[in-house]
Amino acid sequence: MADAPFGRYRRVSQLPLGLRLDQSAVFETFVAGGNAAARSHVAALASGERGDIVWLGGAAGTGKSHLLQAACRMAGNRGGRAMYVALGPSRGAHPDQLLGFEMLDLLTIDEIDAVAGHALWEARLFAVLNHALLRGGAVLLAARPIPSSVPFELRDLASRAAGAVVYRLAELDEEGRAEALIGHARWRGLEIDAATARFLLNRVPRGMREICAWLDRLDRASLAAQRKLTIPFVRERLAAPLE
Repeated sequence: MADAPFGRYRRVSQLPLGLRLDQSAVFETFVAGGNAAARSHVAALASGERGDIVWLGGAAGTGKSHLLQAACRMAGNRGGRAMYVALGPSRGAHPDQLLGFEMLDLLTIDEIDAVAGHALWEARLFAVLNHALLRGGAVLLAARPIPSSVPFELRDLASRAAGAVVYRLAELDEEGRAEALIGHARWRGLEIDAATARFLLNRVPRGMREICAWLDRLDRASLAAQRKLTIPFVRERLAAPLE
């Protein structure tokens, strides 16, 4: 199953690094806006058309994790060995848990800057990236900064990161956010018009993770009440205690 925590790569299924993919993290729900080139390149990696290394930089909420997970899902769906991992400080993993990852067809690593300056992590990451690329695999990396701003201490790793194709993801404008909200709703089988989408966007945190959480609540509430997503209904649910 492509939506398993570790894609199609069973050999390391005991490891805590692989994360379950968000259900709505698919290319169809990604509104590119000014990030069309990045989306196209990432999709090419996921489809097996290209085997290089790409780095996505950008602020929180620009879609980095969405694209990484969408790529991982696409690669898994076509029968490839793919995994999505995140290296943030709360993950509690050990660098040796990356052993074997170089055999993946697509490795996606989120928050890679979190382990900069950690010698064991850097050495293991370099080995994984180097071997993956030597055997024709694809690597997709993401962090808020671009490679030149990440304080890697291992020169070989810094050089490998600097050789990546870098995209700085831009935030969506108001129209793009509304389009993304409507797209996520439609993907869930919900219908929401532009006015209701703007009403919701003006009243909840604008990160897509938070917006999707609200859509899930509204989905359950509209199903239970047998009501459509209109401004009066959304206003009512926003005022209600969280489930």
